[in-house]
Amino acid sequence: MPDILLHLLPLVASCLLYAALGFHFWRTRWRVVDRPLDPLPMQTWERAAIFLALALQGNSLYDGLFGAGGMRFSFSFALSLMLWLAVLIYWLESFRSRMDGLQPMVLPLAALCVALPIFFPQVHVIAHADAWGFKLHFLTAMLAYSLFTLSALHAVFMGFVERKLHHRELNKQLASLPPILTMETLLFRMIVIAFSLLTVALGSGLVFSEAIFGKVILIDHKTLFASASWGIFAALLIGRHAYGWRGRIALRWTLTGFLLLLLAYVGSRFVSEVLLGRI
Repeated sequence: MPDILLHLLPLVASCLLYAALGFHFWRTRWRVVDRPLDPLPMQTWERAAIFLALALQGNSLYDGLFGAGGMRFSFSFALSLMLWLAVLIYWLESFRSRMDGLQPMVLPLAALCVALPIFFPQVHVIAHADAWGFKLHFLTAMLAYSLFTLSALHAVFMGFVERKLHHRELNKQLASLPPILTMETLLFRMIVIAFSLLTVALGSGLVFSEAIFGKVILIDHKTLFASASWGIFAALLIGRHAYGWRGRIALRWTLTGFLLLLLAYVGSRFVSEVLLGRI
């Protein structure tokens, strides 16, 4: 029992820290109050607290994935790792770009996903995890998932800010954010990088399919959903370049592509592991 509690402690601590930070950023950035608020950029202690939560979650993830030798994975670890990478990318990008209003969306979602391996502990051992083709496929896929997660949240946040702007309900914190066009440029920069990573992930999966999966070409739900998502994001980027797509059109295409990508691995593994009981 003490070993189990010691193993869960970093998970619980990171979950609570993410949740507390999410509430803090909502209270100080989003909440509309009567008194005037001065624009408040991310503070040093806030960055340090996010980094601490990342370190605690990262330690738990590494122990869960590789602690028993080999590599173990599941839909719960996939979501936890996706959000860990998304928060890490957000934390790094926040030093370069103004992304101050996104914390109340990213951090509570990270808190939820941190706790998933506790409630869904089923894992399966990954074969060929030492093959460099698998490592390339896995790393690029997880980075693509994480960036698309951040892109989807950023797109939803842009829609939220734009609606508040039209109804003249912005407080000083939200009004101090960069213009919508600047935020949109950041969104498409993330989508381009994520799309490139997804292309590499799909390509490596095809090239190294026999070494990774034991079949020359593996056609399953994951491949079909991921390919459909790739097609949607390709169409979005073409539409952006050729026709100047933006605003609600970009939001709809981004969310549709992200949901299909989420179904590609996380959805299929959830059905297999939880609903059907297959490991």
